[in-house]
Amino acid sequence: MSKGTLFDKVWDLHTVGTLASGQTQLFIGLHLIHEVTSPQAFAMLRERGLKVLFPQRTVATVDHIVPTDNQARPFVDTLAEEMMQALERNCQENDITFYNIGTGNQGIVHVIAPEQGLTQPGMTIACGDSHTSTHGAFGAIAFGIGTSQVRDVLASQTLALSKLKVRKVEVNGTLKPGVYAKDVVLHIIRTLGVKGGVGYAYEFAGTTFEQMNMEERMTACNMSIEGGARCGYVNPDKVTYEYLKGKDFAPKAEDWDKAVTWWESIRSDADAEYDDIVVFDAADISPTVTWGITPGQGIGINQTIPLPEELPSEDRFIAEEAYRYMDLAPGNPIEGTKIDVCFIGSCTNGRISDLREAAKIAQGNHVAQGVKAFVVPGSERVKKEAEAEGLDKIFEAAGFEWREPGCSMCLAMNPDKLEGRQISASSSNRNFKGRQGSASGRTLLMSPAMVAAAAIKGTVADVREFVS
Repeated sequence: MSKGTLFDKVWDLHTVGTLASGQTQLFIGLHLIHEVTSPQAFAMLRERGLKVLFPQRTVATVDHIVPTDNQARPFVDTLAEEMMQALERNCQENDITFYNIGTGNQGIVHVIAPEQGLTQPGMTIACGDSHTSTHGAFGAIAFGIGTSQVRDVLASQTLALSKLKVRKVEVNGTLKPGVYAKDVVLHIIRTLGVKGGVGYAYEFAGTTFEQMNMEERMTACNMSIEGGARCGYVNPDKVTYEYLKGKDFAPKAEDWDKAVTWWESIRSDADAEYDDIVVFDAADISPTVTWGITPGQGIGINQTIPLPEELPSEDRFIAEEAYRYMDLAPGNPIEGTKIDVCFIGSCTNGRISDLREAAKIAQGNHVAQGVKAFVVPGSERVKKEAEAEGLDKIFEAAGFEWREPGCSMCLAMNPDKLEGRQISASSSNRNFKGRQGSASGRTLLMSPAMVAAAAIKGTVADVREFVS
């Protein structure tokens, strides 16, 4: 095994060749597909008379367009029903494993693959979805790709990619109560910028990440794409192996020991060279909320919305646009901002540990009058586990709606949408204009526990008031 970073090792092991363009032809070990970016890709294959080369390396589910309240077929939304039928047909015709609604395995694509052990260290993973970077939490190199690239992977099991530089993003120390992985990654993006990671893979390291569980690591890697990085990853360790052991697709018996030995060998070497290293102190991170229209426009809960003159000159134009769109005045505190809708879920924060943390805040409290609050588990397995623990009952007693699994209001390609100028406290990953289904709707990103606190107060609130 060559010396270097995990990224370099995995890239080299999966290199098929160098193309005339100078790009690498990279073998993709696992291809995840869903109903939105795959229909056109399959149509392109049919036009060319091509077959799916390795159907056993592709796994499908449905997540973006599924309703989370009534999932009876046919769907009320005819376009959603057409997309659903296209995926069912394409998987059947090409002998692709499809985790449909009701199988017990359906859910958001970046939730179901890790929970089943499909995602493993040292893999290359691709999916027609921006947040495929999530899988890097396992020490995999995972890329979000476009529809034409989905076609390429289906046809050849390879991608044409330019090799990235590697930036080590080190966070050290123990997080304070009320501070979560979501706050860590929002803090990183706020500091380095939404374009700071362009051309890079982010290697998340340091004692803070070492202390995180796998689901927390997934949250951080999920949002590396929001900082401009093409992918993000954490080196595999005992936390990774304990999470994977016994999972459906994890190696078994003597294969397990061989796998762990190999996974250890692909970790970044102690003397690995990085293109850049940045270091953060966990003590500097507080519960964080976005105030603007990019994930980089975030502040600590006790801070005020920045004045234009406090910002770097290159950030002022987008800040002025954000002030107008969000109708939030510079110099004002973010705490106390009125909230209309509270959404807990998404591929960033729809896992069991996210729901547990939010339930701790909800328990014994009640959603404020006039606030619509709902919880969407990331998968059918997460929903089942949460219900076995009674989390659904805690949420419902507190006035939250308990829904079926899906992407829901993260991007609102389904009935879960903001209306008009509503403002949402959201545990999702993007606060772009119109992101949550209304052309004029407004999104404030925060941790699931912070969303629960906002639901109870009816305003942006400091979760530390609720955390003992």
